[in-house]
Amino acid sequence: MLVLKRSGSTDLPLHYGHVPTWLAQRMAKLGLAITEAIIVEYGKAEVLRRLSNPFWFQSLGAVMGMDWHSSGITTSVMGALKKSINPLSKELGIYICGGKGKYSRETPNELLKIADQTGLNGMELVRSSKLSAKVDNTAIQDGFQLYLHSFILSSEGDWTVVQQGMSNNSSTARRYHWHSEGLKSFVEEPHTGICGINQGKILNLTSNEADKTRQVMMSITEEDPLKMIAEVQKLIMPAHHDVQAKDIDLKRLGSILWLAQEKKPADFEELLLLEGMGPRTLQSMALVSEVIYGTPSRFNDPARYSFAHGGKDGHPFPVPVHVYDETIAILSKAVEKAKIGHADKQQAIKSLHQITKRAENNFIPNMDFDKVIEKERSESWKYGGRTIFGKAKPPKNQQLKLF
Repeated sequence: MLVLKRSGSTDLPLHYGHVPTWLAQRMAKLGLAITEAIIVEYGKAEVLRRLSNPFWFQSLGAVMGMDWHSSGITTSVMGALKKSINPLSKELGIYICGGKGKYSRETPNELLKIADQTGLNGMELVRSSKLSAKVDNTAIQDGFQLYLHSFILSSEGDWTVVQQGMSNNSSTARRYHWHSEGLKSFVEEPHTGICGINQGKILNLTSNEADKTRQVMMSITEEDPLKMIAEVQKLIMPAHHDVQAKDIDLKRLGSILWLAQEKKPADFEELLLLEGMGPRTLQSMALVSEVIYGTPSRFNDPARYSFAHGGKDGHPFPVPVHVYDETIAILSKAVEKAKIGHADKQQAIKSLHQITKRAENNFIPNMDFDKVIEKERSESWKYGGRTIFGKAKPPKNQQLKLF
């Protein structure tokens, strides 16, 4: 039987609305480019590992231009990845099943079809999908009812589950992350704890103390259960919608802004291969580079990644569409070159993360955070800034100069 390991959960404020087409298309392209870059550098197993990390997942959504802390990140990111990755599943070795609402119920059929194509054990995969949903929706009665279930699978049989539930009482959504560990044995208690905002007593049928009750309700006595100790990561996003200084590691963000605005790409030998990239795109590429090459400790402030491409709601600033397109083009070209053995451009992008990380060692943040955001907003129109409310316009004093 497959080992079930729940790797983390996230509490998010509920956001309603839709992702505009102009952003959804770019999210799909950037999501694919980031996925391919990770596969080229680390392999497909690392993609699943990253998606099972709630902090990395939130950072990915933020760098893709979604509202940095909303529940909508889950639906939009998984939708964008499914749209862009599945047509290339045979080449990439990654498949994404399920989704929101009625699409979540299609997961078993999708898994069986993939199993027919790959020779994997379809019934075991379906069982893992159903069990992960049952644990978070039924065995753990914490007030959140699942409405989204995404099952990400590799051609080797490794998998990750990303699913989300909604609480009508607290107006929050909770995202659950799972990650397989291979074909070992079924885990009686897949959690080291139940993480989330305290809402009183809950019913937890996965607890060791519920063993007798479980034996009556479930027939899993054919083998000795294996108890696993796994680190459960917890991310609780704040209720405020705007990006505030307290949400950001200012030292990390400041070093990126300093490199992008005070320095020039030509100043760094490692970045000569990216010559011609302007300072604003350099800022975005530095954050995208970190999403690809950064270690887990780098993602404890997901809001920082919204400084790559803003947010569709205008927080911290409108999405700079021209910069977004340049980022996609640079990364996609680097990945294509790396596929045929020319990894110089991808190495240059990797070095960008290394450079900004080194710059943090001696960097002392002294910026006015509000002025940084004000500058991004006032200049957003230059880069094709857009939100769900429309296109960004020049400040009034600059509008007068244009006429």
